This record gives sequence, structure tokens and C-alpha cells, in this order.
Amino acid sequence: MSEIKQALKDRILVLDGAMGTMLQAYKFTEEDFRGERFKDYSVPLQGNNDLLSITQPKAIKTIHAKYFEAGADIVETNTFSGTTIAMADYEMEDLVYELNYESAKIAKEVAIEFTQKEPSKPRFVAGAMGPTNRTASMSPDVNDPGYRAVTFDELRIAYKQQAEALIDGGVDILLVETVFDTLNAKAALFAIEEVKDERSIDIPIMLSGTITDASGRTLSGQTAEAFLISVSHIPLLSVGFNCALGANLLQPHLEAIAGKTDFAVSAHPNAGLPNAFGEYDETPEEMGAQIEEYLKKNLINIIGGCCGTSPDHIRIIADIAAKYKPRIHAEHVLATQ
Repeated sequence: MSEIKQALKDRILVLDGAMGTMLQAYKFTEEDFRGERFKDYSVPLQGNNDLLSITQPKAIKTIHAKYFEAGADIVETNTFSGTTIAMADYEMEDLVYELNYESAKIAKEVAIEFTQKEPSKPRFVAGAMGPTNRTASMSPDVNDPGYRAVTFDELRIAYKQQAEALIDGGVDILLVETVFDTLNAKAALFAIEEVKDERSIDIPIMLSGTITDASGRTLSGQTAEAFLISVSHIPLLSVGFNCALGANLLQPHLEAIAGKTDFAVSAHPNAGLPNAFGEYDETPEEMGAQIEEYLKKNLINIIGGCCGTSPDHIRIIADIAAKYKPRIHAEHVLATQ
């Protein structure tokens, strides 16, 4: 815990870019996703990116290394869909522990290699905990507004299993990200607090919401400030936003929280908005110029990229971030232990 807090005091930390964007370049086939182990699996597996930590571990390791080489301080594990709830789509609920453990182990091995090469710049691994494909506070059925596709307790149990496996695999941080429903996030945070109590550990937690459209609200209807208030009872390392918006559109929402919290503030926006083909066109230079506005306004402590961002984006972001001091916030958040 103290090492990451010290690093936050020293500099703006750089998070990696998009795992999915990098994996698309490999053009993995159904057979590649299956590998030898799952060659006779009964359901299609192409698109299950988390599975690649088992069937294509060299690719995952290479991607982590590319982001560290580009200047990232923190890489995220390949576990965005690593819960029993999300893995139900592939009938792979029983594999969840292994998927998270192996993903964490791969990322940690690369982080150790880079830290040993450059001890003055320790590298960290964030265990990525995505939002799942269900929402606890809204009905998926317009004809039955009281219906819920998942309960708080189901989410808590699923997130607890994921958190335990990520910690066992060696992550330094747990990152609850792309939060579109704060109730889902609260289930994840509750589960993490349970694990911390049971194991007598104090693993840092990053929390990152997503503003879904121009209304400036999450999918479950909260403004940026309301989102912050509703999670501030948990001792977080950082709070911030990722995905859905490009860097310029995300800035007002960072401004809304930066002056109102003692936590570190993070951002990993998309490379602009998707085009008609669902692709992201914003160049590293364009994105870097927009992110520099965050730094000029002293808004953030951790910066990275989400959809559409590559090591080239992260390299430019890291170069820009190195010129600025981190946002200053309450000393108790960064007190070394």
C-alpha cells in the first residue's frame, strides 16, 4: 500500500490503454480462442477476451510489456468480464477463479521484470473488475419496471470470488471500473471490504465510473458529484471516470469531482467517440493535447486510456504527464504506512 501512495505523491501515474484494441490486431480466430484445451467446447468462445489469458498467454504478456515500455506505471489485468455473471454467456462460470488468477500472475510477472530494470520507477498491477452485463438498480424489461436481472447479493458473491483470485494472483490494486450502475459498484466494494477483513489486508482500491452520454449522468442516473458522494464512505485510493467519452467531453465531469474529494482522481478516456464503424480515430497527438488541459487545471493524479488507445497514445500521455505535478489532495490519503 505505501509504495503506490508514495508513487502518487511523487508523480502523476500513468495507466495503460485498451487491452481490447490491442487484441483486435491479433485477429484471433475461434480456434485461437479455444486452444487445445477447449477445442471441443460446446459453445462459441470467440470474443471471450478474458479466456486468452489461458489460451494465448504470450499475447497478453506482450501487450502488458508494450504498455510498460510506453511509460505506463500501472497495467490492468485481462479480467474485465471475469465474474461468474459475465462468464455465464460462455458457460464458463467454473473457470472464473483460474481466469483471474492467471491474468493477475501474467501481469505481475511483467511488472516485476520492468521494476527490476528500473527500480526508481516501480510498476504496479491493477486487478480489473468490470461492471458485469447486468444492472442491480434498473429493470431490463420496460413492461416490468420492478424486475431485476441480478440481486445485490449475487453481485457481491461474484465480485468476492473475482477479488480473491486477483489478490491470490498478485495484484497490487483492485480497480472497479466502467461503473454505469453505482449499486453494482457498491456490491463490488462491499465484497472487497469483506475480503480485506477476512484476510487482514489493506489492498488499495481504485473506482472508475462512466458517464454514458451528453446528459452528464451514469446509466443509473447519477451526476458525477452524486456518484462521488455515494461511494465516499469507502476508503478509496482513487475515484474517477473512464470509457464512453473522449478526453475533451470527460473534462467537465473531472472538474465536478476534483475539488470535492480527498481521494486521488483518475481518468482513462476513450480515443474520442466511435465512428460509424465503431472504431476510434483520435490520434495520440490529439488525445494528448486534450489531456494536457486536465494537467494544466490540476485535475488528476492517475491518467490513462480506454477504448481505442494504444501504446502510442500512452507514450504521448506519459511524456506530457511527466511535465506536470500531481493534483494535491488531503495528506491523509497519501500518508505512507
